[in-house]
Amino acid sequence: MRCGYGWEQSYEIEHHVDADGRTFVLYVADGRIVPSPLNRPACRNCDGRVVRILRPGRVASARDAAHRERRVPAAGPVEAPWAPETSAPLP
Repeated sequence: MRCGYGWEQSYEIEHHVDADGRTFVLYVADGRIVPSPLNRPACRNCDGRVVRILRPGRVASARDAAHRERRVPAAGPVEAPWAPETSAPLP
Protein backbone atom coordinates (compact mmCIF):
# COMPACT_ATOMS: atom_id res chain seq x y z
CA MET A 1 0.00 0.00 0.00
CA ARG A 2 3.03 2.24 0.28
CA CYS A 3 3.78 2.37 -3.45
CA GLY A 4 0.35 1.58 -4.94
CA TYR A 5 1.58 -1.43 -6.94
CA GLY A 6 -0.99 -4.19 -7.56
CA TRP A 7 -0.60 -7.78 -8.69
CA GLU A 8 -2.45 -11.08 -8.63
CA GLN A 9 -0.98 -14.44 -7.72
CA SER A 10 -2.75 -17.80 -7.71
CA TYR A 11 -1.81 -20.46 -5.20
CA GLU A 12 -2.52 -24.15 -5.02
CA ILE A 13 -3.03 -25.21 -1.42
CA GLU A 14 -1.98 -28.79 -0.77
CA HIS A 15 -3.00 -30.55 2.46
CA HIS A 16 -0.70 -33.39 3.57
CA VAL A 17 -0.15 -35.72 6.50
CA ASP A 18 3.40 -36.48 7.66
CA ALA A 19 4.74 -39.85 8.89
CA ASP A 20 3.67 -39.03 12.46
CA GLY A 21 0.07 -38.30 11.41
CA ARG A 22 0.35 -34.51 11.70
CA THR A 23 -1.27 -32.43 9.01
CA PHE A 24 0.57 -29.66 7.18
CA VAL A 25 -0.15 -27.37 4.27
CA LEU A 26 2.01 -26.45 1.28
CA TYR A 27 1.42 -23.39 -0.86
CA VAL A 28 2.45 -23.79 -4.49
CA ALA A 29 2.73 -20.90 -6.95
CA ASP A 30 4.01 -21.28 -10.50
CA GLY A 31 5.05 -24.86 -9.73
CA ARG A 32 7.23 -23.90 -6.73
CA ILE A 33 6.60 -24.31 -3.02
CA VAL A 34 6.34 -20.83 -1.53
CA PRO A 35 5.66 -19.40 1.94
CA SER A 36 2.05 -18.82 2.92
CA PRO A 37 0.80 -15.58 1.36
CA LEU A 38 -0.81 -14.77 4.73
CA ASN A 39 2.42 -14.88 6.75
CA ARG A 40 4.46 -11.69 6.35
CA PRO A 41 3.31 -10.75 2.85
CA ALA A 42 5.61 -8.37 0.97
CA CYS A 43 5.08 -6.07 -1.99
CA ARG A 44 6.77 -7.31 -5.16
CA ASN A 45 7.58 -3.75 -6.15
CA CYS A 46 8.93 -2.05 -3.01
CA ASP A 47 9.24 -4.98 -0.54
CA GLY A 48 6.87 -3.10 1.80
CA ARG A 49 5.21 -5.21 4.47
CA VAL A 50 1.82 -3.45 4.45
CA VAL A 51 -0.23 -5.08 1.70
CA ARG A 52 -3.94 -5.60 1.15
CA ILE A 53 -5.10 -9.07 0.15
CA LEU A 54 -8.20 -9.02 -2.07
CA ARG A 55 -10.49 -11.54 -3.70
CA PRO A 56 -9.39 -12.85 -7.12
CA GLY A 57 -10.07 -10.47 -10.00
CA ARG A 58 -10.14 -7.26 -7.95
CA VAL A 59 -6.72 -5.98 -9.10
CA ALA A 60 -7.51 -6.57 -12.77
CA SER A 61 -10.93 -4.93 -12.51
CA ALA A 62 -9.47 -1.88 -10.74
CA ARG A 63 -6.73 -1.60 -13.35
CA ASP A 64 -9.29 -1.87 -16.18
CA ALA A 65 -11.47 0.83 -14.60
CA ALA A 66 -8.49 3.16 -14.26
CA HIS A 67 -7.62 2.79 -17.95
CA ARG A 68 -11.17 3.06 -19.29
CA GLU A 69 -11.89 6.21 -21.25
CA ARG A 70 -14.15 8.49 -19.27
CA ARG A 71 -16.48 10.76 -21.17
CA VAL A 72 -16.96 14.04 -19.41
CA PRO A 73 -19.13 16.73 -20.98
CA ALA A 74 -17.26 19.82 -22.10
CA ALA A 75 -17.48 22.78 -19.76
CA GLY A 76 -19.26 25.87 -20.99
CA PRO A 77 -22.46 27.88 -20.79
CA VAL A 78 -25.72 26.06 -20.48
CA GLU A 79 -28.18 26.83 -23.24
CA ALA A 80 -31.79 27.42 -22.29
CA PRO A 81 -34.60 27.08 -24.81
CA TRP A 82 -35.79 30.40 -26.19
CA ALA A 83 -39.41 31.38 -25.63
CA PRO A 84 -40.86 34.51 -27.20
CA GLU A 85 -42.15 37.09 -24.75
CA THR A 86 -45.86 37.74 -24.73
CA SER A 87 -47.60 40.94 -23.77
CA ALA A 88 -50.58 39.11 -22.33
CA PRO A 89 -50.72 39.07 -18.52
CA LEU A 90 -50.28 35.76 -16.79
CA PRO A 91 -53.40 34.27 -15.15
